[in-house]
Amino acid sequence: MKKIALFTIIALTVGCLSATAQKTKKTKMKKVLFVLTSHDKLGNTGEKTGFWIEEFATPYYELADKGVIITIASPLGGQPPIDPKSSDPSSATEDTKRFDKDIELQAKLSKTHKLADVNQADYDAVFYPGGHGPLWDLAEDKKSIALIEAFYTNKKPVAFVCHSPGALKNVKVNGEYLVKGKKVTGFSNAEEEAVGLTKVVPFLLEDALQTNGATYSKVGDWQPYAVEDGLLITGQNPASSKLVAEKLLNQLNSKK
Repeated sequence: MKKIALFTIIALTVGCLSATAQKTKKTKMKKVLFVLTSHDKLGNTGEKTGFWIEEFATPYYELADKGVIITIASPLGGQPPIDPKSSDPSSATEDTKRFDKDIELQAKLSKTHKLADVNQADYDAVFYPGGHGPLWDLAEDKKSIALIEAFYTNKKPVAFVCHSPGALKNVKVNGEYLVKGKKVTGFSNAEEEAVGLTKVVPFLLEDALQTNGATYSKVGDWQPYAVEDGLLITGQNPASSKLVAEKLLNQLNSKK
């Protein structure tokens, strides 16, 4: 009888551990698609642009460290352009310093999937890092536009930070702009003025969002600020990237 009881206890313990492991594994299997710009020209200035490292690295580590599986895509595939200003020591953060030493992530970044080859059905959410690049390509990219619409209509979170809400410029759901009537934020006119690019960018993000019917809000220049309106998550500037990632992670964790 004692042996039977002992075997029963062992079996129950193993069963509980197995169930816990399966639950943990299931939690860690959330998949998020990161979409980066492929555009590297800063208008007619002769300078380079691309994506902003902090806005990629901070959310990447925030999610990956929690077990989220991340796939990276861009319109052209391969290595997406990095805004050289985001590599400047004055723009460094703990996450960008980690990225600078992360050979594995750098290798992964150099082989992004082509946007045309990804399907929203394979992911639980999509996240767009910023940088000025998205204002030129992702704002007009038909695949990106259709992808955002597909995520949203399939009740999956769509998240953006800094200039990447520009990718929402031409996104419509049921004939209306996705941002219409939604609370959003993004790189402000004042911040664009501060970096001297109001006459260089193809459109001012703050104005474009409001033109499409969004309820735009902001805080002081360079201050962390993120807005969540249902499935739509937006952040104002590079300092807001962690807030956006946290809100996205909370939504992912709330879904079974």
